[in-house]
Amino acid sequence: MHPFFPYAALTAAIICEVTGSTFMAKSEQFTRPIPTLLMALFFGMSFYCLTQALRVIPLGITYAIWAGCGIVLTAIVGVVVLRQALDVAAIIGIGLIVSGVVVMQVFSTSSGH
Repeated sequence: MHPFFPYAALTAAIICEVTGSTFMAKSEQFTRPIPTLLMALFFGMSFYCLTQALRVIPLGITYAIWAGCGIVLTAIVGVVVLRQALDVAAIIGIGLIVSGVVVMQVFSTSSGH
């Protein structure tokens, strides 16, 4: 397996999770069938890609990156696409999440890279 593959799979998992979350908002509590089906499809693809990343990257690291990046990107999509506002506390919290992922990637020896 190419060393880049697990991180490509993790990136795909993050993108699919954010896309699925966006369609969840667009499904209007599962009352709109097309966004609901797309949500399920993207979440399924996200979990499949996540399992591929887990073949090499440890669970704790994989999940932290997946969830952290998913939170940040979903917040950005919320602001840009869904026109939702973020307050100062939310922005600080997102900054802390990004900091945590960076610390793990730069300083942790358990990340599998």
